[in-house]
Amino acid sequence: MIKLITLLHKRADLTREQFIARYENGHKQIGEKYLRSHASRYLRRYCRIMGSAILGGNELPADVVMEIWFDDQAAFDAAMAALSTEAAQTEIIADEEQLFDRSRMVSFVVDEYESDFT
Repeated sequence: MIKLITLLHKRADLTREQFIARYENGHKQIGEKYLRSHASRYLRRYCRIMGSAILGGNELPADVVMEIWFDDQAAFDAAMAALSTEAAQTEIIADEEQLFDRSRMVSFVVDEYESDFT
């Protein structure tokens, strides 16, 4: 299992509510269009501040944490190939510019280790 995580920041002129609505009712469908036949899961986790839950300040590390799971390297590679076509990049970037601060995007692959509390 391969898990890709991307930290995304909303454009400064969007409220949190506008950002979530725009992502869920627009940008998400573009992601699904290119990921549907390759990814096994596509998840968005919208961050928010709860009291003193942020250590070291009041700024979130991202407005949304996007997670995409792939069953294997071949599925990951196929998704990256689909996403990197000129047509896909044109569509994705045009939409991202309406939603995100693209200069702050960060993506990485993680290896997960889970504790068993049973």
